[in-house]
Amino acid sequence: MSRKYFYISLFIVSIIGLSIVQYQYFRIGLNLAGRQFNENMGEAITSIKEGLGKRNELTYLMATVLTDEESNFNLGLDSLQDATVYFINDYLKSELLEQGIKAKFSYELRTRDSAIFLKSDLQFEEGEDLLFYPIGLKGYLVDQTQKELILEIRFKNLNRYLLSQLNGLTIPSMIFMGVIVFILVWVFRAFYLQKNLITHTNEYINNLTHELKTPVFSLGIATKILEEKVSGEGANVVAMMRSQLEKLKMQIDKVLELAIIEGKKNVIENQVFDILPVLEEVGSEFGSLVALEGGGFTMDLKGEELCVKGDQYHLQNSVNSLLENARKYSGDNLNVVLLAYRERNYIKIKVIDKGVGIAEDSQKKIFDKYYRVPKGDRHDVKGYGLGLHYVKRIVTLHKGKIRVESQIGEGSTFTISLPAV
Repeated sequence: MSRKYFYISLFIVSIIGLSIVQYQYFRIGLNLAGRQFNENMGEAITSIKEGLGKRNELTYLMATVLTDEESNFNLGLDSLQDATVYFINDYLKSELLEQGIKAKFSYELRTRDSAIFLKSDLQFEEGEDLLFYPIGLKGYLVDQTQKELILEIRFKNLNRYLLSQLNGLTIPSMIFMGVIVFILVWVFRAFYLQKNLITHTNEYINNLTHELKTPVFSLGIATKILEEKVSGEGANVVAMMRSQLEKLKMQIDKVLELAIIEGKKNVIENQVFDILPVLEEVGSEFGSLVALEGGGFTMDLKGEELCVKGDQYHLQNSVNSLLENARKYSGDNLNVVLLAYRERNYIKIKVIDKGVGIAEDSQKKIFDKYYRVPKGDRHDVKGYGLGLHYVKRIVTLHKGKIRVESQIGEGSTFTISLPAV
């Protein structure tokens, strides 16, 4: 449970961290956009100042309104003023757009003593988040009016405008972050649902396996009693029954043993011991079995001692499991080799056979739980795909490695590498 909360906390901290980093990037983007806006406004102000400093149709119209003089325009003074306001707004909008500025604005044309001559129809409320750009006019208009004129351009809530300019970055960033959060939440949810399913499945299998031990034990006692009372052909049948019960007991013990290893971390008793006598014992028993079946077995254990740190019982079972696999998959060419030697800082244990071999695409999967190499319609080799998974698990817990080299029809070589002491 603690690991679950650790991952959830790590996920939350990562999302918060990513959000903070993203916010800082937004701030930097806003600052850069603000600087760019000011630079563009500087260019626009220079252009506006030059345009309104010359005599042209717009400045002539403005001068006429500002001086209340008679003009060649067939309009009343109020209509002329409305037209001037419109044309000034259109002119300023055109100049700002030329510099890439699309923000809404208002303007006022006034003197230094705040006497307002002209102002745009759009006006922002005082006290709002306003930004002012005053432009001191020179040239034709000032000469005609004999007054110091200031054209003040105002923008409202510039940060919102700058954010809208960054929408090409902000919106995709928010969308991608939302997608990342959704995917991670979905992955966590799927992971924990799968973990719970595996846990419940393992508990069911373990409970079932424990329940099977009772009838197997009872049948074992019954067969033992029958062995003492039955003779002749019946004795062979009882012997066969007892042999099959022993195999069933071994499979049950293997399932339980694997469940204990996978359910707990500290199941390995770390003791320094010489694995050489262990291998000799395993090899001797295996050699006797192979000899009864008419096969060949070679054992080559090099060195006076091969010391490792770990659990003697589980390592012995692992080597025995590899030897049993070599026997089962040797077919008609039962010839197995057990090698052990020290190479630098590792103890190498090899089990070699000349059997059917393993296809390349299956070599990466043979250590997976319940995986068995496909054999078509052949059912002569029994098993549940637990042996190699158990061996891999034990070797990993001993901080070692296991690898396989195999070719179809030429046999297989399994190599265990354990840290030497």
